[in-house]
Amino acid sequence: MKLPTLREVGTEAKLLLIGIPVFIWTMVPIYHMFLFAISPKEDAFSGKLWPDHPTLNNFSIVFHQQHYFLRDFWIQFWNSVVIALSAGALTLLIATAAAFSISRLRVPGGRWVMNLALFTYFIPAAFLAVPMYRTMGNYGLLNNHWSLILAMVTIASPYAIWVLKQASDKLPVELDEAATMDGATTLQLFRLVYVPLMMPSLVAIGTYAILLAWNEYLYAFLLLSKDTEITLPVALGNFLAADDSPWELLMTTGFIYALPPAAIYYAFKRYMVGGLTAGAVKS
Repeated sequence: MKLPTLREVGTEAKLLLIGIPVFIWTMVPIYHMFLFAISPKEDAFSGKLWPDHPTLNNFSIVFHQQHYFLRDFWIQFWNSVVIALSAGALTLLIATAAAFSISRLRVPGGRWVMNLALFTYFIPAAFLAVPMYRTMGNYGLLNNHWSLILAMVTIASPYAIWVLKQASDKLPVELDEAATMDGATTLQLFRLVYVPLMMPSLVAIGTYAILLAWNEYLYAFLLLSKDTEITLPVALGNFLAADDSPWELLMTTGFIYALPPAAIYYAFKRYMVGGLTAGAVKS
């Protein structure tokens, strides 16, 4: 067995010196959130590293909607799920079709589309919030889930197109030529050759779009207002409207809401790393 060289050991040590503080810095807020979630209200601000009487009662209150701010918890959670999955699916459909057309079919104007897609990121998404609100109002989409879905697709699609196009450029052109010579139509080429080969990047981009919509607050706050239509991040903001905010329930709800994206990320982690870096360097 080959022993590691001194340089390799030094590199590993440097990575550990950087990685361990970053890991601790990242985990401390999550630990405090969990600490609030298992603490009774009277012990929530005790400042202890572990509560004297840990309890799961806060989770029971949230799941059974036994608080004024939680009366629509499951509806709002479902709203977040529907909006995130819809935004992810639409972004994936648009970006995949655009990347295939630009990269494999060489449609005229493809270069302009790519440049415009990148240009959109010169404008911060927060600056577009009010114009987006006005646009959705003009089309009668305010307080409708489609307003937030379309807003998220608008934000996610340029980056998704760029990544998928760069990843698509790495696929051998000979595969397309061989499929065409065998009589494959453009749709068959897309479905039977392009999509299977692009699957890691497609999973990565779909996950990215879902998590972007899942964590969105500003656009959700502006475009949705009814308690039965808003997403859970907006509902969490309502906890702070009270004079005596139930912080233990706020943190419990936030902890529950953070679990699905964590599960999605770790389930598709290998696709996320491989898919998002596939378009980072053009061969």
